Amino acid sequence: MKQDDTVTRQRILVSGKEEFLEKGFVHASLRTIAKNAGVTTGAIYLYYENKEALFNALVAEPVQMLLGEYRRVQDEFASRSPQQQLSVMHEISEACLEWMIDHIYEYYDAFKLVVCCSTGTRYAAFIEQMVEIEVRSSYNFFEIMEEMGKKVRPMDDELIHILASALFSGFFEIVVHDMNKEKAKEYVACLMEFYEAGWDRLLGL
Repeated sequence: MKQDDTVTRQRILVSGKEEFLEKGFVHASLRTIAKNAGVTTGAIYLYYENKEALFNALVAEPVQMLLGEYRRVQDEFASRSPQQQLSVMHEISEACLEWMIDHIYEYYDAFKLVVCCSTGTRYAAFIEQMVEIEVRSSYNFFEIMEEMGKKVRPMDDELIHILASALFSGFFEIVVHDMNKEKAKEYVACLMEFYEAGWDRLLGL
C-alpha cells in the first residue's frame, strides 16, 4: 500500500471512530466521517465497502482476540481431570477475567464501540456470544460434577442463561461507565467474589 493510501486510511479510521463513539453506528454519517477525514464520501468506498465494514475495521481484531482467548481458556479447563477442575475453577476464572481487563484497556476504544455503539451491527451480539460460551462451559462442568457423584441442583436453561448474562452484563459495566483500569479490577474482583459464592451455594461446594 502506498504511503498516501496508508495516511488516508488512517484518517478515515480516526474520523470513523470519533463519529461512531459520538453517535453510535446507526446514526453515524459517512458524509460526516469523510468531511472530518478531509476526503470525499466516494473515497471512503475505495477502502471500505460500507459503513459496517468501516466499523468492523475498528473493532474486529481485538474482539476476535478476546473471544478466542476465552474459548481457549474454557477448552483448557475442560481438558483437566474432574478433581483439577473442582480445585482450580475459581483461580482460572479470576485469571481469565484479569487478562480480559488488561486486553480491554489495551484496546479500550474498540470495546467502547462494541459495548456502547454497535447497535445495528453484528457486534451488538458480542456479549451474548460470551454468554453462550459460558453457558456451554457451565453445562460441561455440571456433567463433571455428576460423574464425580455430586448432586447438582436442577437448573433449567433459562436460569443458566440468566446467571451467565448477568455476569457479563455486570463485567462490561467497566466500559459502560468508563472506569479507570484500577477501579475496574477492584470492581470485577468484588463481582467475582459475589458470583463464586453464589455458584458455590447453588452447587453445594
